[in-house]
Order: sequence, then C-alpha cells, then structure tokens
Amino acid sequence: MKTALVTGGAGFIGSSVTLELLETGWDVVVLDALTYAAAPGTVEMLERSHARLIKEDLRHGAAVRDIMATTQPDAVFHLAAESHVDRSIDAPGDFVTTNVNGTLELLEAFRAHQKPGATFIQVSTDEVFGSLDKDDPAFTETSRYAPSSPYSASKAGADHLVRAWGATHGLDVRISNCSNNYGPRQFPEKLIPLMTLKALSGSALPVYGDGSNIRDWLHVADHAKALRLIAERGKARETYCIGGNAERSNLQVVETICDYLDTLKPLQSPRRSAIEFVADRPGHDWRYAINSAKAQAELDWSPAHSFEEGLQATIDWYLDNRSWWEPLTERYSGTRLGVW
Repeated sequence: MKTALVTGGAGFIGSSVTLELLETGWDVVVLDALTYAAAPGTVEMLERSHARLIKEDLRHGAAVRDIMATTQPDAVFHLAAESHVDRSIDAPGDFVTTNVNGTLELLEAFRAHQKPGATFIQVSTDEVFGSLDKDDPAFTETSRYAPSSPYSASKAGADHLVRAWGATHGLDVRISNCSNNYGPRQFPEKLIPLMTLKALSGSALPVYGDGSNIRDWLHVADHAKALRLIAERGKARETYCIGGNAERSNLQVVETICDYLDTLKPLQSPRRSAIEFVADRPGHDWRYAINSAKAQAELDWSPAHSFEEGLQATIDWYLDNRSWWEPLTERYSGTRLGVW
C-alpha cells in the first residue's frame, strides 16, 4: 500500500483527493492547519474514513520536517493554500506567507526526508496565467504566467519554487493547473455554494459587474482523479492542465442555479429576479479556459461530469446536508469581501 501526504486535506479539493486515494487503495495522512475553511463536517468525515489527520501549519518548518520524516510518503499532494481572491485583496500577507513560505517549508522537508522514488505534486490554478480575451486559445502547459490578484501571484510564486527545487535538487516534482472547481463540501464564500444558499433562502444574489466573466468549470471528483493519475502515471518535472471543458459566464451559472431551485422549491417570484449587479472585483480576470489535451493523452483522463448534471447534483447535496453548512454561517455570513 502506498502512502500519500495530503496537505490541506480537510479543505474542499483536498478532502475529495483524500477520498479518491482511500478508495483506490492508498493510505492517506492529512496535514491541515484547520483554518476557517475546514468544515467540522468534513473533518468528521475524514475521521470516519480512517485517514490519519495531523493538525499543523506548513509555516512551522521543524514540525513539517518531523511529519515528513515520520510519514515517509510515496507522494505529497500539496493543496494547502489560502485560495479566495477576495480575501487576498483584504489580507495579501496571509496569502504570501501561507502559499509561498508554506510551500518552501514543505519542499525543504521533502528534500531532506524524501522516500526513494517519491513524488511531489503541486496543485495550482489556471489563475496564474492571467486573463484571456474572447477569442484567445485556452491555456496550456506552456502558457506564460501573468497573475492578476494577490492570490494568483502567491500561487505563481509557489509554482516557481517547486520548479526551481526540481531543477536544482533533482526532485520528482509535478505541477497541475486546474480550472474552477465545484462540487460538495465547498466553503460558501465561493460562487456556486454562495449563490445556492442565498437563492435557497430567497436572498439577493450579488453578481460582479455585468456577470460576463467566464470560467471553465471542473467537478471536484474529476479533479481528484486527475491528481491521483498524475501521481501514478505522470512524469517527473512535467506540468498538466486539468479542465472541465465547460466554459460558462458567472451570470449563466447563477441563472442555472436559480432555475433548478425554482423547480425544486419555488418561491412567489422567480429567483432570477433577485439577481443584482454590483461593483466589480478589482483586477477581475475576464476569462479562464483550460486545454486538457496533454492530461487526456498521457494520463488517460477526461472529465466524467457534465456541468449541468454536476451542478444539479451539487445543489442537491447542499439541500440534503444542511447540518454541514449551517454551522459555517457563524464563520462567514455571505457579505462581500475584497473591496478597495
């Protein structure tokens, strides 16, 4: 049985990666600081699944080195990060210390205590590439970095460290750049869970600008499978772009949520009437899109979820799991962040 160390494994994507690995025969150790985005319901689920959970902050280098030495993982899946763009506008320092310094400490621990044949997988984002215009081709593994937000800049810095440690020290490092994820257990500061919960209660639905910003949407389970395949089939010091081939404008996403909830729990007025356009996010990238041809060819991977079916299943999950998200309203009330 192979052992994986999953940083940020109590978060949204990290918990899905943990489940994917456990279900395919891996032993999993989760290293997580258990910050605001680690929902109690997710932590309880991980404990029931027999993942080994260690509460620690990646910035504590000595502790991270001890964990690496004791765990001796065959693969490190590095997902721990501050990830919300709006929060990065309010508190950029937290993003730099966690995403850059934390990655540095993890790389140094991996370099000092790596198991022979072990691999380090840096889970990054399409946001490091910046913004696309309408007719621009989708991002690929050779797209240049042009981050626009404190969040994406911090992830770009982490990616550069990973590549440098691979080149300088000969480490088996692999990087993935994914598109926007959605699915169950996502903290309700992100677009889809936030709009779902607001629409469920009949609240106003604030949409940035005119809602035309476009994202490529990827179901989190498809992403988790791709990351496992990068560990099992990928190559050292290679990059893999992982996308859902599902470009939608933010307005289209919100309208789809409204329409589906109207069929399940109708209100007096259609939920679309609650959409309100608000001042745009500073530095808001207009479009992201991912070309996953390399991952499909080399990993034999493709997304299994269509966006419409995956979104409906996600909304159903939030309807059926109030006990998971209701306690989180004490941590985040749905108010806007990242206003300059």
